[in-house]
Amino acid sequence: MTLQRRAGVALWRQIAESIESDIKEEVFDRGKRLPTEAELASRFGVNRHTVRRGIAFLEQEGIVRVEQGRGTFVQERVVDYKLGKRTRFTENIQKQSRIPSGELVRAQLIPADATVAKQLHLRKGAQVALIESIGKVDGRPISVVAHYFPAKRFPDIIEAYKREHSVTKALAQYGVTDYTRKETRITARLPTTTESRLLELPRSQPVLVTESVNIDPEGRVIEYGWGRMAAERAQLVVQP
Repeated sequence: MTLQRRAGVALWRQIAESIESDIKEEVFDRGKRLPTEAELASRFGVNRHTVRRGIAFLEQEGIVRVEQGRGTFVQERVVDYKLGKRTRFTENIQKQSRIPSGELVRAQLIPADATVAKQLHLRKGAQVALIESIGKVDGRPISVVAHYFPAKRFPDIIEAYKREHSVTKALAQYGVTDYTRKETRITARLPTTTESRLLELPRSQPVLVTESVNIDPEGRVIEYGWGRMAAERAQLVVQP
């Protein structure tokens, strides 16, 4: 785009409109970094201050985000992640015509600490199966979730999960064909170093933290879990 210097529209506004048009036409993919200020200044034939004003406007409008020391990025489409009686990651994402995927972080048998034992109605130190994974939307990490299951009731559930790549399908192999959410607690905080790395998220960007308990049709607790979700990429929608 060639800037019109006597068009009655400020140069920084024309730059903002040009970049926004490029984003809409997918010249710049969502989540990707824009060219540097120096590169944009060269492209439009203006100084960096003018470019900076245009970028500031786009950030204010929620079209881009500026990360100190990293650059300017196209804002991703925010995911409406629904928390209801039945909360399923794959189903949630597919309903929004987006592509869900996952990556296993770790899966192991561990002794239950005080919190896990209390939530699963076990004694402290009882063996539980921990499955931790990254949830992705359109290839972009959105959450890190840890699932804890009583190992006595679900022996070899780790192997079942590795075969099925699904908690729901793994539980079905033990006769649990349906389960519901008993409760969910939501808080927010800044990510740890590990969470920042797994979510590809700056330490300055908050995460939404969920703590949940799932029960089988008989009302028995089958799973305790907690998740950390990139707040800039998703909003939690609580359903009755």
